[in-house]
Amino acid sequence: MPRCVILSACPVSARMARYLRPDDFLIACDAGWRNAAALGRSPDLVVGDFDSAPPPAPGFGGEVVRLPAAKDDTDTHYAARLALQRGAREVLMLGALGGPRLEHTLANIATALWLQKQGAGVLLADERTELRILLGGHSLQLCRGGWGYFSLLPLEGTAVGVTLTGARFPLTDAALAPEFPLGVSNEFAADTVGIRLAAGSLAVLCTIGDRPEGQNR
Repeated sequence: MPRCVILSACPVSARMARYLRPDDFLIACDAGWRNAAALGRSPDLVVGDFDSAPPPAPGFGGEVVRLPAAKDDTDTHYAARLALQRGAREVLMLGALGGPRLEHTLANIATALWLQKQGAGVLLADERTELRILLGGHSLQLCRGGWGYFSLLPLEGTAVGVTLTGARFPLTDAALAPEFPLGVSNEFAADTVGIRLAAGSLAVLCTIGDRPEGQNR
């Protein structure tokens, strides 16, 4: 299966279409199907209980999976399960960050962690941020590009054995604890930053910079 794109309900602009590939398989979650039009695409599959938006009109051309309102999975997590069942090994999540309800963003990050643990590479993106998941025993490289900052946030207790190279604030075999956000707002000292993690899990975020010159983190 080609890469799967999961569209959640936080509004996206047409500029986010730069993330899409022609052969992506698009799953829209509930009101997220409206985001497909903003991106100039039609979803292949729409899934949800449609409590936040009416379903697509009959004949829109894709598949619709109706979910009960009372269920264990969020619409986005159900879409993630479908993506894996249909063979996706790479997932892009759009419309999953920000919006008026913080709990939805946190739930979407939890879904990304679950996807990564199932062996699928996952990326969450909005107009200012990209978020990846790094699991223990793995490494990751970040390219500076136009990013201003990157941050490392532990997801499941203390992240152990964090080694960070090419950064303004490097680390060697460090421990990052959830209650002390040491990994926030680091900066690129080289074109590429290398991250290695021995145990635990990290949310790795790249963010466009807007901090005034000379302001500390």
